[in-house]
Amino acid sequence: MKSLMCLAGVLILFVQTAVLPTEANIVGKTCSRTPNPSVCLSSLKSDPRSAQADIYGLAVIMIDVVKAKSTATLNKINQLLKKSPGDKSLKDCAESYKAIVEYFPTVYQAIKLGRAMFALEGMNNAVIGANTCEQNFPGSRSDHPLTKFNKDVADVASVAAAIIDEFP
Repeated sequence: MKSLMCLAGVLILFVQTAVLPTEANIVGKTCSRTPNPSVCLSSLKSDPRSAQADIYGLAVIMIDVVKAKSTATLNKINQLLKKSPGDKSLKDCAESYKAIVEYFPTVYQAIKLGRAMFALEGMNNAVIGANTCEQNFPGSRSDHPLTKFNKDVADVASVAAAIIDEFP
């Protein structure tokens, strides 16, 4: 009987280590399936919540990153608009980013309710909004102050969308 219990204990330990992915495994595997694995890895590994997160938790962490970057971009646009209140490109960008930021409650609710398509839509719209803002500026894409902001938002939103798209 004792040997049977010992065997059961060893079997349970084996199943746990073989079936339950470690934080490094789930983060690494998840990030390898995104369009920008390095952005994914740096974003998730910098957040301590990723140590205990499943795929849904990783998505929430990335959504938090998208929200923070989108909000920072909107704040930057509003600063620039104070200096150039008539700039149509900035006004258009402000509208895009305002829509992105206002959609986050829906994204979080969608994750909570298991409605991945609405969360995915929000992240895809963030990518579109960032790219549209970037295209609002004529000439060289790197000659205006929003280029890095737009690229960062598009990068993290595309990663978040890829993670959401992995939901079972």
